[in-house]
Amino acid sequence: MIRIANGQGFWGDWLEAPVRLVEQGPIDYLALDYLAEVTMSILQKQRQENPQLGYARDFPPLIARIARKIRERDVKVIANAGGVNPVACAREVVRLAPGLKVAVVTGDDVYPRLDEFLAKGYEMRDMDTGEPLAAIRARILSANAYIGAFPLAEALDTGAHVVVAGRSTDTALTLAPMVHRFGWQPGDYDKLASGTIAGHIVECGAQTTGGNCQVDWQSIPDMANVGYPIVEAEPDGSFCVTKHKQAGGRVDSHTVKEQLLYELGDPKNYITPDCVADFTSIRLDDAGPDRVRVSGIRGGPRPPTLKLSISYANGWKAIGTLVYSWPRALEKARAADGIVRERLRGLRLEFDEIYTEYFGVNACHGSAAPPNADPPEVQLRIGVRGADKKAVDRFTRELIPLVLNGPPGATGFGEGRPPVREIVAYWSALLPREEIATRVEVVE
Repeated sequence: MIRIANGQGFWGDWLEAPVRLVEQGPIDYLALDYLAEVTMSILQKQRQENPQLGYARDFPPLIARIARKIRERDVKVIANAGGVNPVACAREVVRLAPGLKVAVVTGDDVYPRLDEFLAKGYEMRDMDTGEPLAAIRARILSANAYIGAFPLAEALDTGAHVVVAGRSTDTALTLAPMVHRFGWQPGDYDKLASGTIAGHIVECGAQTTGGNCQVDWQSIPDMANVGYPIVEAEPDGSFCVTKHKQAGGRVDSHTVKEQLLYELGDPKNYITPDCVADFTSIRLDDAGPDRVRVSGIRGGPRPPTLKLSISYANGWKAIGTLVYSWPRALEKARAADGIVRERLRGLRLEFDEIYTEYFGVNACHGSAAPPNADPPEVQLRIGVRGADKKAVDRFTRELIPLVLNGPPGATGFGEGRPPVREIVAYWSALLPREEIATRVEVVE
């Protein structure tokens, strides 16, 4: 049996979680999941400004903080913190934590090869809209293939203390130690599906140990010190989900089920680079306090293609807010929105979209929100996006004047005129997997 913990659900998650996982009890592997589609866009913008960046910058200092415990307890760290620049990330880890052996997985970056793929006649269209790659080719900033667990397992085979990858799948971070330690092969569909589902259960960190839980959330203990999940994996593919005993939070079939439904499409065909997992085959059993046993999982062959994550420049945006207070807070906010829109029409400015929300009324539920006669306060939030940066900038000059020339009672404008930001959008397609060749490099 091996213990695989996950201490980060996204870039920006609780910094203390991975430290406590290493310090509070035994684990063999520490997975840290930093990437999402929007994260790749953010990292690409950073790399544009500085070629030495493009990775999760809080990852190397974290490793330096826990380096001694990693050595003492023989914990291996697997992270996709490398983003769009995994080699630079690995080198920074070595600089801040000398003496650690670091392996970096590359090969997911296919940006230099996009024209080659088009010349080969690959039909590359956006998976959601069907838009051809040619429509955005001139605006593409980055292109990365989602890689699976086997390249990460190869990196673990080097004996590295830390494995750094770029755009790996979230589930691969947990599956890779199982492939590495148990010797699973590409044809072990059921076992790979089990490891994949284990990875899915823990990939969002404390979301499976009581965080963001809808079931009896008021009684979940000590959320200020919530524990992050640990998978106790067996060679046959079965596993238990748990946490360190002294940590807060809760692990039961309810918390695990909620996480299983997270970002789930067809439950019989959860597609990853390593296999296709059948979520309808899962059996959950509460096996004791803060302990859920998972078994019975079935899987199928891996797909012939890999998914590409592409970011591209898509114009400009700006978002501004004002707060209106009782009485008639909502009426004031709606009147302010109407004034801004009328003034923008008068200036003959063109935008791809103007979008308004009323926080405290409908920002979360939209048109499904129940009517509210007169809330105590309402935050008006107006955003625009478009290809013309000057038009977006002009919008930012129309909101703040409402403090004096609009409905009464406006506040919440302390930050002044909202900034204009470039939009880096997301586009995805499929590519034959044989086009992707990963490489493992050891940095010491």
